[in-house]
Amino acid sequence: MHLRQLRYFVTIARLRHFANAAAECGVSQPTLSAGLSALEQDVGHRLVERDRRFVGLTAQGEAMLPWAEQILGAVASMTSSVAARSAQITGEFSLAAIPAALPLAGLFGEALLAAHPGLTLAVRSATSREIERALNAFECDAGLTYLDHEPPGNVLSVALHAERYLFVARADSALGMLAEIGWEEAARQPLCLLHQGMQFRRILDTRMRAQGLAITPRVVADSYVTLFDLVRSGGFCTIVPDTYASLLSGLDWAQFVPLADSEPPRRIGLVVVNRVPLSPMAGAALAVARGLAPE
Repeated sequence: MHLRQLRYFVTIARLRHFANAAAECGVSQPTLSAGLSALEQDVGHRLVERDRRFVGLTAQGEAMLPWAEQILGAVASMTSSVAARSAQITGEFSLAAIPAALPLAGLFGEALLAAHPGLTLAVRSATSREIERALNAFECDAGLTYLDHEPPGNVLSVALHAERYLFVARADSALGMLAEIGWEEAARQPLCLLHQGMQFRRILDTRMRAQGLAITPRVVADSYVTLFDLVRSGGFCTIVPDTYASLLSGLDWAQFVPLADSEPPRRIGLVVVNRVPLSPMAGAALAVARGLAPE
């Protein structure tokens, strides 16, 4: 059994496409297929169902996948640890962030790269559930996510921000003139919101139900950019985390109105998997986050 065979298998399982997996692994499709067949011979079981294309993992493949991910992750962490003993930490740091936390990526990324000039940073947007899976599968080094609502398990965390809600309307509308807006009034407006697969929306729905309210948005989307463009069009309002207020301050058409809220804010922070030993990347991320954490 060779590491490259495990890498082929894990990449196929993630991408669910042989040609795309071969391209990511930098080999031809016949080479990847031959490596997968050799791996199946070594373990004595068929791992991938295929009929000219990827169909799915077999029961044996599903059982093997988390172990293969851990083996590849452990090898990468081992290599990084060895390199860190003799020189500065180098390589690509992979950060996954929920959309509500993306405005914090710049602050964290700038501090990380300043502390470790040998690193480059790759940031991607992901749901909280995708971040938990990616951390356990060694597909990212750290995540930025909620710490109080549906928190990932088995992680070390550092709180970086206390999030509150903001209502967004056109600045030239009557709603844009308000100093504060109540939940009931906000719920009556033509809203565009994230869809319910996004954690911020699930938290918002829970908060509304606690007020005895229900919201039925006219439009749902999977990005804040879309929501802001819908508000800019003049026909909609939205509710967003306050992290976007400073990011978009100065827009002449947008007014961010605080929502009257007596509930405690929700914490957003950095998370890494709680493993022993801790990888150099994870250790570097925790140290940087602790230096940024509000007192």
